[in-house]
Amino acid sequence: MTAAVFWAPHANFTVGEQVVLEGAEGHHGATVRRLRVGERAVLTDGQGTRADSVVTEVGRDRLVLAVQSVRVDPPPSPRLVVVQALPKGDRGETAVETLTEVGVDVIVPWSAARCVTQWRDQRGAKALARWRSTAREAAKQSRRAWHPVVEEPVTTAALVRRAAAATTLVLHEAAAVTLADVALPVDGDVLLVVGPEGGVTDEEIAALEAAGARAVRLGPEVLRASTAAAVALGALGVLTRRWSAPVSTG
Repeated sequence: MTAAVFWAPHANFTVGEQVVLEGAEGHHGATVRRLRVGERAVLTDGQGTRADSVVTEVGRDRLVLAVQSVRVDPPPSPRLVVVQALPKGDRGETAVETLTEVGVDVIVPWSAARCVTQWRDQRGAKALARWRSTAREAAKQSRRAWHPVVEEPVTTAALVRRAAAATTLVLHEAAAVTLADVALPVDGDVLLVVGPEGGVTDEEIAALEAAGARAVRLGPEVLRASTAAAVALGALGVLTRRWSAPVSTG
């Protein structure tokens, strides 16, 4: 059976070290997964480090693991940043989960003009917390050493400023250029902008293009806002070196 993966963000992994998991991670390992002494697990800090470990002690919602080997994965390049307009209902969490599984590095919630959902006050804070929790759990499930960062939501004005500093692609069904036609960088940021269900407005497209962004399409079909970016990231994995880069160790 594949070893379970646990998030230990503040651990300084060294061979022979004893790492204690408590809280949600300890509960998941001891109570949900029911790991036993001698079983193997993988610890990660979410910042590129993996530690192959073995369980040495099990308590109530608590695990102690001995680190046996440590590996450090380099950060992926180019860095893939998805600006996701706020979808309706629970489609936001669905988008975050799928994006994490296919390799997104940064997720930026966007309050686009045509978003039905708006994050305000306590509601927005709770929604952001759900996105971050979803990303962390999906990263563990897909065995990622680098966990994606879910940033604070941005306005269109802030997005335009950010678009000027990256290779920015706006998914749009009416674009004349396909994603496969675009020259992609070897490093730096690729910023992928996904609009809401109602689409990106002409004013938003104009402002982003004035900042250097390009409108691109994936194919003849129109995808949901919650799935379009995941499909695009799969294509970028092939079109860049993301899915072919060797993993180094340390």
